[in-house]
Amino acid sequence: MKKIIGTTILMLTVLVGFSQTYNTSSSYKTAIGLKVYPGGISVKHFLNDYAAVEGIAYSWQYGFRTTVLYELHGKINSADGLKWYVGPGAHVGFYNSTWAIDYPNRASGMSIGIDGVLGLDYKIPTVPLNVSFDWQPSFNLIGYNYFEGGWGGLGIRYTF
Repeated sequence: MKKIIGTTILMLTVLVGFSQTYNTSSSYKTAIGLKVYPGGISVKHFLNDYAAVEGIAYSWQYGFRTTVLYELHGKINSADGLKWYVGPGAHVGFYNSTWAIDYPNRASGMSIGIDGVLGLDYKIPTVPLNVSFDWQPSFNLIGYNYFEGGWGGLGIRYTF
């Protein structure tokens, strides 16, 4: 546990320092839309030119989960509107009794954990739409403890 927390703090420090050297202005300030896998609602808001906060509310057959991510963005010079992003986050999830039936060693209840994100973000220049594709691994720390490597996917948002 100490290694995970120490590694997370070190990665965040390096990422913040790295992202400040690649300051790039965002072509939108806020975006609201859908994220696929699992299905959810996503709201992304840029705090400054290189950092954004994304909130995601997921719902699926076993319950629901909310995730908040702090994303550091970097420009990809060869493609206008395309950026990479990476960052840490956290989640709270609530699981129903179907979870316990499908996985007998796991009871329904609540889980809390840490997340990461690695992805690409593209603002379509001629329309107010943003498309993203990412991977969101997570560790459940409270509740049933395990690593989940299958979250993330395609996001489509309306931009302001």
